[in-house]
Parts: sequence; C-alpha cells; structure tokens
Amino acid sequence: MTEKAIVIRGAREHNLKNLDLTLPRDKLVVVTGPSGSGKSTLAFDTIYAEGRRRYVESLSSYARQFLGQMQRPDVDFIDGMSPAISIDQHSAGHNPRSTVGTTTEIYDYLRLLYARVGLPHCPRCGREIQRQTVQDIVDAILELPSGARILILAPLVAGRKGAHRELIDETRKAGFVRARVDGVIVPLEEDILLDPETGHDIDVVVDRLIARPEDMDMARLADSVETALRLGGGFLAVQSLNGDGSESEVYYSEHFACLHCSLTLPEIEPRSFSFNSPQGACQACSGLGVQMDFDAALVVPDRSLTLNQGAIRPWARGKRNLPYFQALLESVSTNFGIPLDVPFAKLDSRQADTIFHGGPRSKPIQVTFVGKDGKERTLAMPFEGVLPYLRRHHREAVEDSDRSRLERYMTSVQCPICEGRRLRPESLAVTVDDRNISEAAAMTIEGAGEWVRSLQRDVAAKQFGRRDSAVAQRVLLE
Repeated sequence: MTEKAIVIRGAREHNLKNLDLTLPRDKLVVVTGPSGSGKSTLAFDTIYAEGRRRYVESLSSYARQFLGQMQRPDVDFIDGMSPAISIDQHSAGHNPRSTVGTTTEIYDYLRLLYARVGLPHCPRCGREIQRQTVQDIVDAILELPSGARILILAPLVAGRKGAHRELIDETRKAGFVRARVDGVIVPLEEDILLDPETGHDIDVVVDRLIARPEDMDMARLADSVETALRLGGGFLAVQSLNGDGSESEVYYSEHFACLHCSLTLPEIEPRSFSFNSPQGACQACSGLGVQMDFDAALVVPDRSLTLNQGAIRPWARGKRNLPYFQALLESVSTNFGIPLDVPFAKLDSRQADTIFHGGPRSKPIQVTFVGKDGKERTLAMPFEGVLPYLRRHHREAVEDSDRSRLERYMTSVQCPICEGRRLRPESLAVTVDDRNISEAAAMTIEGAGEWVRSLQRDVAAKQFGRRDSAVAQRVLLE
C-alpha cells in the first residue's frame, strides 16, 4: 500500500454498497453526487469516524474513559489514515441580538478588557469617576506640596433648596465648629440664615491640616478621612491652599459615584457591557439598538390628499375622517390656522410639525363631537399631535387586533436613547484609551488590531492608577 493514498475496501456503512475507493493524500478532495448517494456517509461516518476512532485508541486508558467507546464503521479495510478532524457547516442565525463580535466571541474579550481596566466616567457630566479606599485618599493628600493648608470637607448638601436649619443644628451638636456654606467658611456657632427658595451647597469642615509629609500625624489624618467619608455618604473633598497662592479642590469617593450629579454607578463587571444582559442593555430598546415607532411617511402616505380627504390614514376610513377626528382637526384648524382643504404636501413645515407633534401644552383647544350614544360632548385639552396620540393608544391597547392595526403604521428606527449602541449610558461612559466599548467594536479588524497593540504598559499603568502596572499589562495582553 502506498503512503500517499487513503485506501478503502468494502465500505458498507448506511447506504454504501461494498464500496472500494482510493483517495490521494495531501490533496483537496471534493465528494459530489446526488442527494442520498452516500457522500456524507463516506466522508463523515466512514473516513472521519475511523480516523477519530484510531486516534482515541492511541490514548491512555485514563484518557479514553472520558471520551467513551467508539464503534468501528462497517468497512473491511482502511489504510493510510491519520487522526482526523471534522468541520461542520452551520447556517448563521438571524437573531437580531447577534453581531459579528458576539458570534465569533471576540466581543467577550472586549467585555473582559473594559471590566478590568476601563475608566468609568459620569454619563451626565463626563467627569472621571474613581473609587478610592481610605489609604488611597491618605496617599493622595500626602502628595500635596509641603506647607499647603488643607481642609478636609464632608459634603452634606449640593445645590438643594431650603433653610437647612435642622441639618446645621445637628452638625453643631455633633461637635463640628466650622462649615463651608456656598463657598464661604463660617463658624457654626453663628446663626446661619439661608434663603429657602435658593439652592445651597453645605460642607462641614472635618479637619484643618498643614501638609508636612515628614511629620504628619497619620492616625489623625486617617481618622479625619474616615469621618468625612461617613458624614458625606462615601464622599469627601480636599481643598488645599498652596504656598504660591494657588488653590485646588479634589473630590474623592469610596463608591463609583459622581458627587456633582448625585449619580451612583453599579459595580463594573463583564455583564455590564453585554446588550444581552439586563445589567448592560439599554432600557429603552432592551439592547436591540432599534425601536418600533410610528413613521410619518406611513401615517400620511399620500400627501396629495387634504386633511379633509383623510390624509391621516389611521384617523380615516376611505377618504373621510372618522367623526371625532374630523371635529378634532376642525378645532386644530381654527386654533392654529392650518387649512383643511389644501394638499398636505403644500402645508408649511410649522403646520406639518403641529399636525404630527402637537401644539403648545399651555394652549388647550375645545373639541365638540357627537359620541356613539348620540349625545354631543365638548372636551377642552391640549392638542398632543398625531404621532403622540398613536403612541399612547398603542401603549394602552388591550386587544391584540387594535395593536396590530396600529402597527401597520410603524417602522424600525434607531433607539434615541442609546443611538443604536445597545448599551446603558453608564456602560458607554467607561473608556479604555479614550474609547468606549461601542467605538471599539465599530472599528475595522485592521484598526482594532492596531489599537490593541498600542495598549502598551504606559496605557495600562494609567488605567490602573497606582495599582501594579505589571498586572494591568498582563490583563491587556491576555
């Protein structure tokens, strides 16, 4: 037997009829034939099955116990075989939640990267958010210039209206002697009068120190930081007046939270970046990136018709408006100066916008119509517009038939909240090298490869702050 061929004799597996065949090795061999001729039986159930069986039998008895006993195919003789692998072809699914990244599982690596080294930002104001321990805050204070005068502040009120007398009294009774009210340091022993109709910022002064790293009372500093975090609900501010006259203020938090927006973020995990998980998916579109909404082109398909001729299809039957909607349009025409006998295409942009999106809520209109019971009724209400009206009725519909009738005028549009990016704002506010995960996933293969290679040790160290840059580099490379 030649070693450059696979020799098969007496193959009888399934519908093969004692087949004898010689196939060249190290060549691309294509098996063709009509349906039912035995192509798959020859390739998978005979050649591949025998190659896999021989490979498994070459393993130790310990390894074979995990793979199970394999049956020999119904064939007299096969020679020239090597260990075989089989690649099956499957049609890709049409799940709207699937992307190239999720299908190839590359997106899973991106989620892990962003969960481990991503920098969170406030989704409202864009400020970087970091979570620090007491020791991290103490280390940051020790890095301030020597001789700087330091105030450790616990924020109690941020931009909230009220006189806040009870809060000030409680702070005074707790033993604190100073507070910063609207940016001014005042003694708490004074009677502090605040305008209840104006928003105020109140921070209690927990401690005053002078930065001298060589002889700083570390126990006092750590105790002051802990007290400020406790009073401020996990937040504190450090104000420093340097010897050169410059002043700075830094906020710290033991939570993923933005003090300026009073927004607390959840713990960052790989599932925070999955649009198939409730923890990461945009709440408006459930992670699909699109929503079904009413399309103005379907609501008014023939713009050569006038409003009186039933141009608004959901409100008409044939070329006549339903009685209530005819009365409504007549009232709209009277109050907003919109002609009913002019083709819709000739209405100006302001008039068309009023029809679709409604008039001012401060300007109610009166609609007089005859109900189904034959009685005349008059309603006074703002005109909400055709599209908001249809959205409300679709949302409140009880019968499936009513909902299906309205869905004829809907189409798929980009989600206005996530703008098609599928994720929550909190997840999109996490960046690596100034890119969020949606921007990373939108890159080309070549661009993504170059970007990942550019994430070197300096970027990793920056992402990890004071943490071990070697650990960060290992995460990026893995």
